[in-house]
Amino acid sequence: MTDTQTPLSAPLAELTTLRLGGPAREIVRCPDTRSIVETIQELDERSEPVLVIGGGSNLVIGDAGFDGTAVVLASSRIEFGSGRESGRPHVVADAGVGWDDLVAATVEAGFGGLECLSGIPGAAGATPVQNVGAYGVEVADILRSVQVLDRRSGTLRWVSPAELGLGYRTSNLKHRNDFVVVAVSFWLNDDRASQPIRYRELATTVGVEPGDRVDAVTAREAVLGLRRGKGMVLDPDDFDTWSAGSFFTNPIVDGEDAPAVLERIAARVGDDVAIPSYPAGPQPNTGDSPNADAPTAIKLSAGWLIERAGFGRGYPSADAPVRLSTKHTLALTNRGAATTDQLLTLAREVRDGVLDTFGVTLRPEPVFVNCVL
Repeated sequence: MTDTQTPLSAPLAELTTLRLGGPAREIVRCPDTRSIVETIQELDERSEPVLVIGGGSNLVIGDAGFDGTAVVLASSRIEFGSGRESGRPHVVADAGVGWDDLVAATVEAGFGGLECLSGIPGAAGATPVQNVGAYGVEVADILRSVQVLDRRSGTLRWVSPAELGLGYRTSNLKHRNDFVVVAVSFWLNDDRASQPIRYRELATTVGVEPGDRVDAVTAREAVLGLRRGKGMVLDPDDFDTWSAGSFFTNPIVDGEDAPAVLERIAARVGDDVAIPSYPAGPQPNTGDSPNADAPTAIKLSAGWLIERAGFGRGYPSADAPVRLSTKHTLALTNRGAATTDQLLTLAREVRDGVLDTFGVTLRPEPVFVNCVL
């Protein structure tokens, strides 16, 4: 099936950025798309449960592990091209390519487009699944197409962004296992021009007005600096980076409910305190007809709500096995000897505390394997 395999009862923790979780029966590493397809098809024929792992940065695995085979995507191809009709440059990358390695490769090749997503851990194939985003750019803005293995038919096909139901940190690829992403393609900008710098903190850092463009190298270096300051660039010596990134998504409140929610928050924090909120933008199609007259949904800051609910940086204590990051409150971190159960206990405490305080439900961003929040 592949070049290398590890023994039965192989540990999964080392394959995740949280470094948590029990073992699988077997771990199989696949170095290219062909081996990914052949391995998964063979396992499916045996009715063997399959857990596909890329970079493991958005994965919470239960302490009991996974009763099946973990297939690790270790494919590494990166190819640049130009569309025949549009003439616009693009890049195609195997799903196993490290995301930041892909960003770096595009910048080094003289292109822009991906730089605002620098430093995000994980594999390239996972980025469209949850529509990864940061610093004013998300995958939906730059995605060209996604190649998937349809496990029901055993065929490979390219899927357009319009077919993926891309929304805030979600797509119709999330929480399903019949499609496996094996390759991704992104549009790029010539002349190493960045995407428009929309995020104010980033615009201030690079010294431009929101909406301006800069050299992609400048934007990438600034984003990496900002992320490092928040413990969001992987560092084996920094427990603040032993996390799944932002554990909760920023909550989106329906437009009709927004005034009451904001009023309840103001009653708790004081009318003189500014509540961070932003128009939520278009959401995935729910099947209902759009109502142009409906109030606009708003997006609240999960980190702000967590901190205002009494969960500060480093909560609950310096000697706790699981803590909120000491750099920002959205990351739940393993301090070196934690268990998944301890992580989930803290996550529930934070989620329930925000709900009790503000009446707002926080929803987790990671994928849970053999455990629930």
